[in-house]
Amino acid sequence: MKGLTDIAGIRVGHATDLEALTGCTVILCEGGAVAGADIRGSASGTEEFPVMSPLHVTDVVHAVVLAGGSAFGLEAASGVRRFLEQRGVGFATRAAKVPIVPCAILYDLGIGKSSVRPTREMGEAAAAAAHAEAVEEGAVGAGTGATVGKLFGMSCAMKSGLGSATVALEDRYAGVLVAALAVVNAFGDVRDPDTGELVAGARRAPDSMELADTSRHLLRGVRGGFSQQNTTLVVVATNARLTKVEAMKLAQLAQNGLARAISPAHTMFDGDLVIALSLGSHQADVNALGVAAAQAVSRAILRAVRLAPSLGGLPGLASSESATRRV
Repeated sequence: MKGLTDIAGIRVGHATDLEALTGCTVILCEGGAVAGADIRGSASGTEEFPVMSPLHVTDVVHAVVLAGGSAFGLEAASGVRRFLEQRGVGFATRAAKVPIVPCAILYDLGIGKSSVRPTREMGEAAAAAAHAEAVEEGAVGAGTGATVGKLFGMSCAMKSGLGSATVALEDRYAGVLVAALAVVNAFGDVRDPDTGELVAGARRAPDSMELADTSRHLLRGVRGGFSQQNTTLVVVATNARLTKVEAMKLAQLAQNGLARAISPAHTMFDGDLVIALSLGSHQADVNALGVAAAQAVSRAILRAVRLAPSLGGLPGLASSESATRRV
C-alpha cells in the first residue's frame, strides 16, 4: 500500500527545509473532492475551512495544504492556489476559476529556526512535486518540525513526523479503500492501540529515553512546561462516493483513531483536526468507512513517530526505538 495516494485522483507533494526544520505538505485532488472537516482541539490554525461545510456553495475542494510555521505557514496555500490557477483548476466563476484550497497549520517554531516559515514559493514547490507514488514519510513536509510529548517542555519531548496508511474494506465492500495521512505534533504521547503500550512521548528527563506517561501525570496534578503550541493534522480519503454531510461525518468518525493513538488527545493545547475527502464511485456505508478511517488514522500516527529520525536535538524512533521503553 502507498498510503493516501492509494486513492485514485490524489497526489501528495512535500517541501522540506531540514536546516530550519519546517515544511509543508500538499494533497492535490485537481479533479475535485467532496470534503468535510472536524476540529476537536482548542488551538487550531486554519484557512478556508468554511468551504467544507454542507452549507457552503462550493461542491468540491481542489487541494489541501498542511504546513508548519504556525499562522505564518498559512501563506503556503497561496502558492498552491497559484499553481492550480496556472493549470486551469478551480471553482468556475464568471471572471476566472478560483482554486478551493483549505489549509491547516502546526506550531514548529520551537525547533529549528523560528524565523523561517513555509512561504508561498514553498507551497508552490510542494504542489509541483506532488505525485501518485508511495507517500514519503517521517521528517518531511509538514512533519519536518513535528514533535510529541511536551508535558515537561521541549527538552523532554521526542521527534515526530508524518505518516500514512491505508485500510481496505472486504466482502460486500471489496474494492473500497480508506487512507489517512497524519502529521503528529501532539502535546500528548503516542500509544499503540493494539497493545496499549506507549510508543513515543514525554521523557522523564532530557538525558533519558524512559517515557513518563503524560496522562498519568496529568491525573496526579502535574502541570509542566507545555503551551498552546501543538496539533495533529489528519487527512482521510476514500474512493467511496459521499455527500458533504457524509464527508463531515467521516471526518468525525476518523477522530476515533486519533483519540486511540494519542494520549491525551483533543486538549486545550492542541489544534487536532481531520479533513475527509471523497473521490470515486464505490458505494459503502459511512459507518463502515468510519471504522476503517479510525484504523487508518491510528496506523498513520504510529508510522509518523516510528519513521521520524532524531533531529533538532530531540531523539526519534527511527534511530532510537530499541532504547525506548515505558516506565
